[in-house]
Amino acid sequence: MKRTKINVVLVLEQTPGEILIKGWVRTKRDSKEFCFMEINDGSCLKNIQVIANKDLKNYSDIKTITTGTSVAIAGQLVASPGKGQKWEIQATDIEIINIAPESYPLQKKRHSDEFLRTIAHLRPRTNKYGAAFRIRSEMVFAIHKFYREKGFRYLTAPLITGSDAEGAGEMFRVTCLDPKGSGKQGKMDFKDDFFGQESNLTVSGQLSAEMFALALGDVYTFGPTFRAENSNTSRHVAEFWMLEPEMAFCDLKENMDHGEELVKTLTRHAINECSEDMNLFTSFVDKSLPKLFDTLLNTQFGRISYTEAIDILIKSKKKFEFPVEYGTDLQSEHERYLAEVYFEKPVFLTDYPKQIKPFYMRMNDDGKTVAAMDLLVPGIGELIGGSQREERLDVLEKRMDEMNLSKKEYWWYLDSRRFGSVPHSGFGLGFERFLMMITGINNIRDVIPFPRTPGSIDF
Repeated sequence: MKRTKINVVLVLEQTPGEILIKGWVRTKRDSKEFCFMEINDGSCLKNIQVIANKDLKNYSDIKTITTGTSVAIAGQLVASPGKGQKWEIQATDIEIINIAPESYPLQKKRHSDEFLRTIAHLRPRTNKYGAAFRIRSEMVFAIHKFYREKGFRYLTAPLITGSDAEGAGEMFRVTCLDPKGSGKQGKMDFKDDFFGQESNLTVSGQLSAEMFALALGDVYTFGPTFRAENSNTSRHVAEFWMLEPEMAFCDLKENMDHGEELVKTLTRHAINECSEDMNLFTSFVDKSLPKLFDTLLNTQFGRISYTEAIDILIKSKKKFEFPVEYGTDLQSEHERYLAEVYFEKPVFLTDYPKQIKPFYMRMNDDGKTVAAMDLLVPGIGELIGGSQREERLDVLEKRMDEMNLSKKEYWWYLDSRRFGSVPHSGFGLGFERFLMMITGINNIRDVIPFPRTPGSIDF
């Protein structure tokens, strides 16, 4: 078998002739004269049918092939007389690479998402998850393509940091010290630690991106971030991917314009470039997706203030699990009511009370609210969170004092306002939440390869 291997996704575009494929057996059935196998190599949703007749030299071994077995198959690609398939392979040589035992857990039946999470190392072999992770891969490419075409520079922001960008303190500590204490009275003395001070896994690449935006203009970071938030909901994991563009000389309106264009472009790319995999989700997972896509692509996103949103929620007379009142963060049920029921489309909320937002957001003229914006979308709730940043040194220092943040620890961040500061804006888009939106998958654990959640770090 020294022929060049070809992926199944490319086989479907071939003309009849000699061919070699390698993959895994999805199904197999035997007759007196032939053995029929469906082979999939992960390159696409479709299988390719292989026919092995009894004249093959190792036919007795072929008869022992089970679901999940890996094989290499050489043969002739011919037009298939069967329905629903253009080609099939008449095998001339079949090499069994590894026989899967009868206990192979992925048999020809529908498995629950809950069960598949317990075998996350195998679930990409199913139709649903193979499609989901191919789409995920393509959307990573689409993000880099979008920003390259716009002239942005890609920044690989550090994953280990001494700063808390969100100010919430829900961070994973990184240390080489004995957690029982290295200093006096059993307390940890971070001067003895690897970095000489307390360090953590990052919750955001934003602060780093701001530094580069004030040098290179428009930049973006895209990578994993970490939240030590003990939350077991369908929308939260401890490790997830964030896309964070940061734009110099950009105000809040331009920031929202950029966010809307990004969501529309990525959605269109998924529909156009992942049509077969996307069709699985529109046909079997969430049949309302085509309507959502039409809304995303063909309507202008709404824009209202936080104050207006609170007024709408109160006047709705709807009984929410969490009470609605000014000065508190909106819950998922509030966000989804606004996007799904009231506006029936994505909507930006702006100008939040300063006390519920981080220190770096630009203070509005009223002295009470900041130039923040969140994008709420149907089915998900918050997809994007961002703001215009506070570029005025004196206002930023006052805000840090109000929040009891150490200006000494943020000396480098303050320097950016001291030396040539300009208006600038940015946001974070939760990549997994975007994938949930376009696939209809309703649990974030199912759009990330190996989810990390409280009490679970398997695989």
